[in-house]
Amino acid sequence: MGFEEAEKCKFNPFDLTKIWPHGDYPLIPVGRLVLNRNPTNYFAEVEQIAFAPSHLIPGIEPSPDKMLQGRLFSYADTHRHRLGANYLQIPVNCPFKVRNYQRDGPQCVNDNQDGAPNYYPNSFSGPEHNSKHLESACPVSGDIKRYDSGNEDNFSQVGVFWEKVLNEQEKQRLIENISGHLVNAADFIQERAVTNFGKCHPEYGHRLKEALNKLKNKQTISMRKSNL
Repeated sequence: MGFEEAEKCKFNPFDLTKIWPHGDYPLIPVGRLVLNRNPTNYFAEVEQIAFAPSHLIPGIEPSPDKMLQGRLFSYADTHRHRLGANYLQIPVNCPFKVRNYQRDGPQCVNDNQDGAPNYYPNSFSGPEHNSKHLESACPVSGDIKRYDSGNEDNFSQVGVFWEKVLNEQEKQRLIENISGHLVNAADFIQERAVTNFGKCHPEYGHRLKEALNKLKNKQTISMRKSNL
């Protein structure tokens, strides 16, 4: 999806509750992650590992999704609190040699880049900026304001998911899971939920209502038997 398409899209493409239909935007394979061995030391290679969405390779960049943008900061910040300011020096998090201007700090676990300068510009062959690794330009338009996302279309994609993605067994399990938890809620909450699911797809709401009625009937019979 290009920038022009995103601006004209009928739904917010950067709302994490929405999906990009694969029929319109097919998935693009970018590589393969191969796990070829088990950890040799659980603490060193599992407990200390630090995954973060901000760890990106050149050519792959984050979208403007607000949740993702928050996680770009929060994941790395959590690792600094959990593992220390130099968590990226731990071998499981950095298996290669790094040349940059980051020095010192608590728990420095490597050679601290020897006597390389920690300032730029310098006269000692320090690393230079490489413009080919800059983020791509992103045009921005429109007003910045608070708005109620509840007024957007929050139903049609769920309807497509129900009708075209789930098979009958998956639908049945979904109804059982929702009704099994919803049956203990207040009646007006159950009615509101059935209405919302019905807006997604009439069959979705109808089957959920039927499942709730069956469960409530079972509860009533069980209570009568316990009072005998």
